[in-house]
Amino acid sequence: MERLFDSFANTVARWTGSPPAFLICVVVVVTWAAAGPFFGFSETWQLVINTGTTIVTFLMVFLIQNTQNRDSTALQTKIDELIRTSDAEDEFIGIEKLTDKELIALHARCEAAAKQSQATLKRMQTERKRRGHEDIDGERAE
Repeated sequence: MERLFDSFANTVARWTGSPPAFLICVVVVVTWAAAGPFFGFSETWQLVINTGTTIVTFLMVFLIQNTQNRDSTALQTKIDELIRTSDAEDEFIGIEKLTDKELIALHARCEAAAKQSQATLKRMQTERKRRGHEDIDGERAE
């Protein structure tokens, strides 16, 4: 049952995100709007579009969420495997389970490390230029 639902959710999510699906929705809305004068812009005429869009939206939320959850889990698993098999710090595996406060602290630490790396690189480039090893664009001088 789960595989059937996953397959169905993927198929529906892929199809509803397509240009033909959008075009069909536009045609439905334009047809509904054009029918307004024929129905005297009645409450029933308005109820048709309101009910239809509410039902479709309600069902699509669950299908899209299912697809998003699966994609997110697959992506996170791939990233974790890349971290595990590389020289990266293993503490980054599973950080999606941290609290917002913990994530903010980890992000701040990474930003500080990135700024330090950039400052070191800038100092090295400046020193190389000072010694005449590079021209202004970072190209090697001849």
